[in-house]
Amino acid sequence: MVASSSSQSRTQPPALDLQCLRDHQAAATRLDAIAHRTSGSQMAAEAARVDSILEQVRSQGDRALLELSERFDGIRPDPLRIANDRLASAWEACPRGLQQALELAHERILAFHRQQVPADLALVGPYGEQLGRRWRPVLKAGLYVPGGRASYPSTVLMNAVPAKVAGVERIVMVTPPGPGGEPNPTVLAAAHLAGIQEVYRVGGAQAIGALAYGTESIPAVDVISGPGNLYVTLAKKAVYGQVAIDSLAGPSEVLVIADHTAHVNQVAADLLAQAEHDPLAAAILLTTSEALAAALPAALETQLAHHPRAEITRTALKDWGLVVVCRDLEQAASLSDRFAPEHLELLVEHPEALAQRIQHAGAIFMGSYTPEAVGDYLAGPNHTLPTSGTARFAGALSVETFLRHTSLIHFNREALEATASAVITLAESEGLHSHAESVRQRLV
Repeated sequence: MVASSSSQSRTQPPALDLQCLRDHQAAATRLDAIAHRTSGSQMAAEAARVDSILEQVRSQGDRALLELSERFDGIRPDPLRIANDRLASAWEACPRGLQQALELAHERILAFHRQQVPADLALVGPYGEQLGRRWRPVLKAGLYVPGGRASYPSTVLMNAVPAKVAGVERIVMVTPPGPGGEPNPTVLAAAHLAGIQEVYRVGGAQAIGALAYGTESIPAVDVISGPGNLYVTLAKKAVYGQVAIDSLAGPSEVLVIADHTAHVNQVAADLLAQAEHDPLAAAILLTTSEALAAALPAALETQLAHHPRAEITRTALKDWGLVVVCRDLEQAASLSDRFAPEHLELLVEHPEALAQRIQHAGAIFMGSYTPEAVGDYLAGPNHTLPTSGTARFAGALSVETFLRHTSLIHFNREALEATASAVITLAESEGLHSHAESVRQRLV
């Protein structure tokens, strides 16, 4: 007997509706829409609410943090700070296999970021003048580690390690309390492994306000790093200038370029690995293979059958999933550069050559043995990457995020005499009399 449509809807998920395009211009237009999926009316509507939260934290300090946490999270996190012995006990309670995985990730991330430390610059000019640039760490850094739909111990390591390598004296971590009032224990374990001594159980825009302005318990910091939801992003945008920020992170995204050599099950798994993050996550395939495009929906359905985050994943794929059948890899590269993806996978016969062609991407994962997941956890390079097209002008979180550089200039008399005429001429061309006079006074 054929089941009725109503009985089918109770027992089977809706068929996966994944948009597939073949027209280049239509694909470009859709990619633009996906890149800007969190801009516009929602951002504007929530900005005023975030501003109100920030002002409350600025004026009321800890009291605001407790009241806002109770309102938004259902928890009054008093005390705000998590005792150091709680961090240590969280580490001890970790299963040994998880400890080993975290230790391996920490070791690899640390080794990579140690290579990023910039050297001071010292030059001697043609007249013996000394010129240079020196690097120094900020004094205090604030790390935001999100909670919500999942826990992210990897985010702890990816933010704490570059700050530690930079030499930041005081690192403050904030993370939302869980349902029982405590943050995820694996997040706390990762903080212990990374050597973070100051952890506060507060999240959302109010946590960003605390890091920017300071409260009775939480110190104001010099730079804030770490991803978060829309409210966290808007709060970081609002406090920029009061403090430095790493970036304005949007929802996560992956773009896969695949040719006839790609395995459909690998492509499906990689797209799902991004879509499972969040209903706003984007998962895009650009392929030169009609056969791959045709086989993909069934492969996705198979892997979604018993997926623990199937509802979130299906929503992301329905709203922000896309398949584009491209004429050739050059067209695929062109569309990829237009999108400027956070994560770019090259599942093609010659990934290194194609990587050379790509101009805009947060991170490039080359070949069938390099799923984006290895970058998320332990490859070494930072997983905090530019999103929403900002890879056109921005890069990954790095040691330099927590450093500031100062120019060093030391002229002798010979150097000043040799350049005085040009300085005076330029100053007078700008109508700045005393600039010119400050040079003349030294040469009388």
